[in-house]
Order: sequence, then structure tokens, then C-alpha cells
Amino acid sequence: MSKPLIFVTNDDGITAPGIRALIEMMNQLGDVVVVAPDRVHSGKGHAVTIHQPLHLDPITIDDGPQKEFKTNGMPVDAVKLGLAHAVDRKPDLLVSGLNHGVNNSVNVLYSGTMGAAIEGAIEGIPSIGFSLDNYDWEAGLEAAKFYMKKIASQVLQNGLPEGIALNVNIPYLSLDEIKGIKIARQAMDKWNETYDKRTNPFGRDYYWLNGNFTYEDKGLDTDVYALKNGYVSIVPVQFDLTAHKVIDQLRDFEK
Repeated sequence: MSKPLIFVTNDDGITAPGIRALIEMMNQLGDVVVVAPDRVHSGKGHAVTIHQPLHLDPITIDDGPQKEFKTNGMPVDAVKLGLAHAVDRKPDLLVSGLNHGVNNSVNVLYSGTMGAAIEGAIEGIPSIGFSLDNYDWEAGLEAAKFYMKKIASQVLQNGLPEGIALNVNIPYLSLDEIKGIKIARQAMDKWNETYDKRTNPFGRDYYWLNGNFTYEDKGLDTDVYALKNGYVSIVPVQFDLTAHKVIDQLRDFEK
């Protein structure tokens, strides 16, 4: 029997240490095809490219992947283009990451890492987005490697419900320090943005995004709580944004 086909992508760019670590682990589980952006696209969410041509260029960075391509597109473009032109059968698993920085709470809405994973779920592929609670490209990744392989292996074995992707956030701790895995809900915390107003040498004003993340959700069952307390958090997410519980409350609009 053929090995599972695993599609790998990210939003930090194809040369980022996180995706190289993810590729290394996925090589141990199946045949790997990589399609990833040629540069960083953090914060691009579910954006797609519609006003310029896309490229899909073969590339060799290190040994291992069955096929590897870089694209000038966004993370979601990488998935769409890769599924159309880089694989000869439907992947058994799509993994995105390892992102350098967390994607817990509302960050999932902005995340290119999770945009790619959710696109995989839209295409009916069991999909996982992996993120690490450390932004440093020189950060050690041994614990993250262990949990990426462990969780991916479980999904390959057991599958996922249709339309569901997993948002996995890994604390930046040693393997011995991580307490385990917690299935969690998305915390209701958010960013409070500010924009620094500056002036360029030509006298034109411009604005630079700034702000801080506020922790308002005090629940003990959230991804933020799990991560802060030394657990790998797994949040099942879906692309169906319908607020099903309020449909009946809005029936008056039909009258």
C-alpha cells in the first residue's frame, strides 16, 4: 500500500525554520509535497491573489520532500494552486506551520497559517495548523517536533469530522516541561490596536500599527489558559461561520 500523502505549507515562507522542522517530521509519516510562499505572509488570513499572476516554481532546500515548490502567492493560494497542480491525488493530510508565534484566541482570524489549514478543510482534507509560542527564528524546536508528529499521526489514523481543522498551539518549553495536550475552546480575548502617526522625509503622514493583546476571558477551558499553564492547546475550528443558535431569534425578519 502507498504511504499517506501529506501536503505541507505555511505563512512564514518556505525557508523558515518552522516549516523545515514540520517537513522533517512529516517525512517520517508519509510522502510529502510542499507548496509554500516564497516570503513571509503573516497576518494575511484567508486572502487570495486575484490581480496578479501566480508562479509555482520547483525548489530544493534540503533532502526529504517528495516534491517541493515555492509560490509568490498567499498561504491560501499555495493550497489552492498546489492541490490543482502539485499533487496527483487528494492528500490524506494537510499541515500548515510551524508558525513562529501563537495563533490562539482571535488571532486565528488573522492567521495565514490557519487560513491555509481552513482551506484544506474546505477541500475535505483533514487539516492542522501548528504554531509555537515563540517568535524567534532561532528558537529550539525539539518539543514542537514531538507534538507535531504525535498529533499528525493521530489525525492520519483517526481522521477528523468533515469541515473541521485543528488549531494547535505549542508552548515554548522543553519536552519534559510540557504537561500534555488540552482540547480547548477559543478564548474571547482580543487586540486593542493603536496607530502611531509619523511623517516621512517628504512631509507625508503615515501610520504604523501598534497595540497590545488584552486577556479578558478568565475561563479555565480556553486555548490561552492551556498555553499559559504549560499545555499544548488544540481547538477544533470550522469554516461555517453561521451563528446557528440565533437563527430562531431572527425569524421576525421573515415577517
